[in-house]
Amino acid sequence: MKYSLITPRRKKVISGDLQLALFFFMVSIVMVTGTYLFLSYKTYDFQEQHAGIDKKIEKLDEGRHLLEKSIETIETEVKTYDSITTDNAVMKESIRNLFDLVPDKITLTSAQLGEKSLVLSGITPSKDVYEFLLHAPLRSIFHRTYTSYYPAQNGWYRFTSTNYLDDDTTVEVIE
Repeated sequence: MKYSLITPRRKKVISGDLQLALFFFMVSIVMVTGTYLFLSYKTYDFQEQHAGIDKKIEKLDEGRHLLEKSIETIETEVKTYDSITTDNAVMKESIRNLFDLVPDKITLTSAQLGEKSLVLSGITPSKDVYEFLLHAPLRSIFHRTYTSYYPAQNGWYRFTSTNYLDDDTTVEVIE
């Protein structure tokens, strides 16, 4: 006896709707797992890049410190150069002024210019010529002036003049 008009179908344990739901559920799990793995990889990659950048920053800081030291050294050398150049210019001007100070009648054989001293040696026609033409200007410049005379064979005098500036010298500029 048959009670159904259709032939019975076999019942599936998992229906088509359930299969579709499980398929979407599995796809969702795979997508979430893939996203997690992708983000984990990107986080690891970012940390590696961050560590590399930190190392580069340390190297750049070391390079910057070396450059700063080099700049300080160069600035010190420039200051030294400027000081030497200034000292040389002052010395050159002092020597020029010294030779401008010596009159034509007096002949210098040597001049030794120290930081606070001047030693002149030379020949003068007479002591008076030396006293009036050279010794007076030297006395106005230096604090202590000593002169020794030696007679020469031709009747003139050889002289050695030693002139000193004291340590507490302050030069005032009159305008």
